[in-house]
Amino acid sequence: MVIKRILNEEMKLAIDLVWKVFLEYEAPDYTEEGIQEFRKAIDDTAWIEARDFYGAFDENNRILGVIATKDITHIALFFVDGKYHKQGIGRKLYDKIKSLNDKGFFTVNSSPYAHDVYKHLGFVDTNTEQCVNGLKFYPMKTYFG
Repeated sequence: MVIKRILNEEMKLAIDLVWKVFLEYEAPDYTEEGIQEFRKAIDDTAWIEARDFYGAFDENNRILGVIATKDITHIALFFVDGKYHKQGIGRKLYDKIKSLNDKGFFTVNSSPYAHDVYKHLGFVDTNTEQCVNGLKFYPMKTYFG
């Protein structure tokens, strides 16, 4: 497996993976409004271009996971294909962006589904569960150094 920056020509595959995993694991916690709000974001070219995307690829160049940051300190997307959960792929993606971050912290608005995953990575809640435009999330932060 290799972790690398997602190229423009790979972006559709990355977004397709994000959407597939979102529908399977995240959407059940959201209203229709929240699902549509998420889809609107990942369909927005300007939103995509304002983030740095990294992917986990297998030996056949299939994408297994995606992580995206905004301004290197905010995790905007973090999805691993369900067939590959609990195999260390998410950790490798996280370690990649951590190695690129010289600010010493990350923030994230974690979905209810991913909340425990982020806690496992060392994040703590900075507020209670929020809901904006149908998207439920926990604001979280972690420091490292």
